[in-house]
Amino acid sequence: MSAPERKLRLTDIINVNIWDVDSKPHIVVNYDKCKNCPTKACVRLCPTGCYTETENGILFSYEGCVECGTCRVVCPMEAITWTFPKSGKGIFYRFS
Repeated sequence: MSAPERKLRLTDIINVNIWDVDSKPHIVVNYDKCKNCPTKACVRLCPTGCYTETENGILFSYEGCVECGTCRVVCPMEAITWTFPKSGKGIFYRFS
């Protein structure tokens, strides 16, 4: 009899990776444009929760970014400038 399968949560999968975070963000958010955003899609759709809605607006933290580019694609205000981190920085995917 085999052991029951353990379902992994997204956070379990992401946490096996390694980040070498650059001091210069690879994502820049224009917070003035964010103020008028009707959907806050970046908050709802970022798979790692790098965007948080606060009473003062959007709070962004690039350190846990998995470089998927979702935020740039879904932003209706075009408030996100996204580039890859410089070579050797960012996420290093490890598969388990």
